[in-house]
Amino acid sequence: MAVRIVRWGALLGLGVVWWWAVLRLALAPGAGVLEGAVAAGGWGLSLLPVHCVPKTSAARAVEVAGAVRGLGGEGVGAGPTRASPHRRSGG
Repeated sequence: MAVRIVRWGALLGLGVVWWWAVLRLALAPGAGVLEGAVAAGGWGLSLLPVHCVPKTSAARAVEVAGAVRGLGGEGVGAGPTRASPHRRSGG
């Protein structure tokens, strides 16, 4: 329980610091490099959960997605495709 409280406190504190930097950049005429670095760093960190996934978790997610689509859990490319049978005019 204590770890959870510390984690939420740290997240709340970092969120407050990020918002302070963003608002200071937007509203204060004397905002500088520190505020810009904090704002850009916080924005960059917000992208990490989308792109940083352990390889084992990603492989398992592909297997689960294949099973949900009716591919029998064999992975990508193991079942019927939804490609159009019609040829394109340039091909």
